Amino acid sequence: MLTLVAFVVALGILIAVHEYGHYRVAVACGIKVLKFSVGFGKPIYTWRLRSRPTEFSIGLLPLGGYVKMLDEREGPVDPAERHLAFNTQPLRARAAVVAAGPAANLLLAIVLYAVVNWSGLQEPQAILASPVAGSIAELAGLRGGERVQQAAFGDEDLQDVRSFEDLRWRLTQGALSGRDVQLLVSPDGEQPRGADANPVPTRSVVLPLSQLQAADADAQLFRKIGIVGPWTQAVIGELMPGGAAEKAGLRSGDVVLRVGDRVVVDGQQLREVIRASASLAQGPTQTWHILRAGQALSLPVTPEVRQEGSQSIGRISAYVGAPPAMVTVRYGPIDGLWNGVVRTWQVSVLTLKMMGKMLIGEASLKNLSGPLTIADYAGKSASIGWTAYLLFLALISVSLGVLNLLPLPVLDGGHLMYYLWEAITGKGVSEAWMDRLQRGGVAILLGMMSVALFNDVSRLLG
Repeated sequence: MLTLVAFVVALGILIAVHEYGHYRVAVACGIKVLKFSVGFGKPIYTWRLRSRPTEFSIGLLPLGGYVKMLDEREGPVDPAERHLAFNTQPLRARAAVVAAGPAANLLLAIVLYAVVNWSGLQEPQAILASPVAGSIAELAGLRGGERVQQAAFGDEDLQDVRSFEDLRWRLTQGALSGRDVQLLVSPDGEQPRGADANPVPTRSVVLPLSQLQAADADAQLFRKIGIVGPWTQAVIGELMPGGAAEKAGLRSGDVVLRVGDRVVVDGQQLREVIRASASLAQGPTQTWHILRAGQALSLPVTPEVRQEGSQSIGRISAYVGAPPAMVTVRYGPIDGLWNGVVRTWQVSVLTLKMMGKMLIGEASLKNLSGPLTIADYAGKSASIGWTAYLLFLALISVSLGVLNLLPLPVLDGGHLMYYLWEAITGKGVSEAWMDRLQRGGVAILLGMMSVALFNDVSRLLG
């Protein structure tokens, strides 16, 4: 139920903001707006504002919306109102009305990011877990427990890293754009001290992410990088009934010190040891040395062997690792707003780059998501809290704004291309060509929607 409500609310907000952008600029340009609708199909509620000619309505199907303006191409127009028709407006006014919808979504994203920045967000501290064996992070000299103080792309100036999620976003940008990332780290999660105290030594580590030629921002990408999570203590959490952990006699709260002769540093390393147990020549059974209520114990643990694609991995059916150390990330009024602008720009650029890569075959079409995936994430983010839900809304709002700016005839970007042609040639696109382009645009959009829906079903079934 929460998923459905969160999904409908998200769609309603995003569509209403998009259409309001069109409506507000149309009214400002002196265009008569006949109808403003959020949703399609039979109206379930309609109303009018005093002294306004516009009928506002909410449609039964919340999968889109529209703003109907007075237009000679859509029906007879009273000569006395011809100056209020959309098609009689100067080119700059028509272009402004069309561009206002995507712009409104991008502005909404800025506001949502800013609100989250101002209110503060609890995020894991930027302390690194043990890197994945053989990964870029391990080869670069990271061992786990380091606190990331600053980061930069290539030779750019270093910038402060406020949290692990901040670091993860920078790594995503670097990997997908083919740029190396420089990290300034201090050992053992310590903070550098002031000038009057002995400073904690820091060192610079360069992650050559340009070597990855990454196509997808998925879990496998971060395994290749080697940084998959923040540092956590190697503690056993909740156990699943009948799982390998319960059968071995493990209990929630057990601290794992060693597995065989290998010292366990943190939760991430323990998870990697469990995963790798399926491929051990001597079998998956391991001797775990644990600390339980101050008492040292040794237990034989046999992880379950499961298939993950073509790879056999170990699982113990228990949560591994204590919750990470958290930090409240909060910005001031100006910094919070500016960070919202920067994050919206970064997400927009990254979205366009991914679309470009998918177009030329450098990125998988599996990155396309449809309504089922969006609904799933809406429910999950809403269950976490309002800040996570606002971040979800901001991300989808950016995606909606960027998508609508694509030069497809059925989208706002397609109409802007028509106006660009009109500005260059001095005449509009002919009706015959308009019809052909519209049909082609519909075909492309239906193809994209089909792929996205197929991906949704594959993710849910997988």
